[in-house]
This record gives sequence, C-alpha cells and structure tokens, in this order.
Amino acid sequence: MNSKPEIPINCFFQGCYNPAYEAEIRKAKEMCHRYNQLCPNDYEAQAEILKKLIGKIGKNAVITPPFWCDYGYNITLGDNFYSNHNMIITDGAKVTFGNNVFVAPNCCFTTAEHAIDPEMRKSGIEIAKPIRIGNNVWIGAGSTVLAGVEIGDNSVIGAGSVVKKSIPANVVAVGVPCRVLRNITENDKYSYPLKEGVK
Repeated sequence: MNSKPEIPINCFFQGCYNPAYEAEIRKAKEMCHRYNQLCPNDYEAQAEILKKLIGKIGKNAVITPPFWCDYGYNITLGDNFYSNHNMIITDGAKVTFGNNVFVAPNCCFTTAEHAIDPEMRKSGIEIAKPIRIGNNVWIGAGSTVLAGVEIGDNSVIGAGSVVKKSIPANVVAVGVPCRVLRNITENDKYSYPLKEGVK
C-alpha cells in the first residue's frame, strides 16, 4: 500500500501549509542533509542513502554532494547519470532523467509553480508539472529547467540557460530564455583536435 500523499499534476492545489506534504519534505531534507555530511569518497554510504531517497536509480548513477530535493521518490535516474556539485530538484511532480545524462554544477530542476494571483499564492496554492530529460543530454553549469519542460535525446543546454519551454532532440540550445541555437552535426566530432591514442 502506497502511503505517500498524492500530488495532483497540472492544476492548482494546496501545496504550501499542507501537513502531509510538509512531513514528506522533512524526511527528504533529513536524508539529503545526511548525504551531504558524508565524506565525498564514501560511495557505499552514499549509495545506501540514495536507495532510500530516490524513486528509481539506474546503474552507475552518481550525484556529487551537496544535493537537495523535496521528496526524492518522484525522481528517476537512468543508467550512467552524473551530476556535479549543487544539484537541486524540487520534485513535487515526476522528474525523469534518461541514460547517460550529464548535469554540470549549480543546476536546478523545479516542477513547482506558484499561483500568479497574490491571494492564491499567499494561501499556498501551487501547480506541479513533470520534467523529462532524454538520453545523452548535457545540462550546462548554472542552468535552470522549469516546470513542464521536456528535453529531447542528445541535446545540449548551454551554461546559464533558463529552460522554460521544451527543447527538441539533437540540438544545442542556450540563453535566457533558452532557445535552439543549432543542430548537432557530424562536424561536432572535429571541433577540437583528437589527442593521439584516444579512440
């Protein structure tokens, strides 16, 4: 039996000042705190906490501390996921990462929106929208991915971007707001010289 409180998706709901949600967030914050206090090289202890915190974890998934999330169980990490320092995920709705995703330092993924109307916002009304990141995606340093966004397979998000609309597969996208700059092409394999002996 699933005792977790249900969070409605894509509609107004009482997100703040809700004891059921606040209890779950406190549990996740405590686990994140313990995770962040570990020796950075204590991979075994890190893995034990992540198994309890994260909803689904693929093979060889690495989260470099510090890391913070709201619930944890709404997060799915694919195989060979890697995030650098200071990743934040507000996972009221599902946040799904595909395989071979790289997340650079200081990135934020937030499924939460607050009401625009000040009276609704003051009373704690929120909206939760899922985020989906495809396979082989690279999110550049200091980027923010907002509620409801999907990023297609193989795409690269440039450093410092604010991604407020979905990004297709196989592109480089950058900026505030983030926009498609160009397609990824075969020429990208030759943008730097290849060190001798590297295949």
